This record gives sequence, structure tokens and C-alpha cells, in this order.
Amino acid sequence: MTVEVQDKPLHADLEAARAAAQAAGLPYAGSVTPQQAWALRAAGDAVLVDVRTAEERKFVGHVPDTLHVAWATGTSLTRNPRFVRELEAKTGKDAVVVLLCRSGNRSALAAEAAAKAGFTNVFNVQEGFEGDLDDAGHRGLRNGWRFHGLPWVQD
Repeated sequence: MTVEVQDKPLHADLEAARAAAQAAGLPYAGSVTPQQAWALRAAGDAVLVDVRTAEERKFVGHVPDTLHVAWATGTSLTRNPRFVRELEAKTGKDAVVVLLCRSGNRSALAAEAAAKAGFTNVFNVQEGFEGDLDDAGHRGLRNGWRFHGLPWVQD
């Protein structure tokens, strides 16, 4: 089942992200902040897809009512060769999609792969779910989805 394609213009935050991505030479549509991603998803302007492993979602937490398509699997983070096909099956290539991972790195790679496969409105969520490492090597204390107090649940 694919997500219904929206017939309305792209949200202003996404247009700004696209312009910044083009200026920076990014190979995908652009990046948004966690706050923007939540607002876009809540307004129905984008589909939020978590690209972390099933284990990360279960044990670290996840955003409620989001789609899941793992970019990589297992503890060794083996690249999922079916990622693009699975993403297309769940969203369609024309949907506005924002991808979320732990820190924004894997989701950027996933966005690049999706763009190369013909997705025209695929965006990365900066900072990811847990955010960047701090000086002590801990996540969640500098930035990220949870740091900003956005909705999430844990099994």
C-alpha cells in the first residue's frame, strides 16, 4: 500500500530545504530539523519513515504512527538491499518523505539512495532520533528528536 500523493504545493520549510540542498550540492531534496519534521508529519504534509533497525526502534524508542523501512539490519548494520523497493512499496516515489535515523547520517545515505532511484521529494531529518555524541560519547544531550521533547514511545 502506498501513501496517497498530495495535490498541494510543497510546504515552505521543504522548499527552503530544497533550495539549501541545491546550493550545497546535496544529491537528495534536502534536510529538515526534527521540529520541522514533526510539524510536517502532524499537518499531513510529509510521511515520516524511520530507517533505523527494528532493534533500535524497540529498545531506544520511536516516533508513534510512523513507517519503518530499515536502511541496514543487525548489529553489524548490514545494508538492506531491498531498501528502495520497500520504501517505494510503502510510500510511492511521488510522496513527500522525511527519513529519520539515530543521528541523521544513515538517513542521509538512505535519502541519497532513494533520490537516485527516482524519489523527488525525499528529505533527511537532521540530528536524528538520538542526536550527536557529546564529549563523553553520549547521545541525547546535545540535540536530536528526543532532546527537543518531540513525541516518542518505547516498547
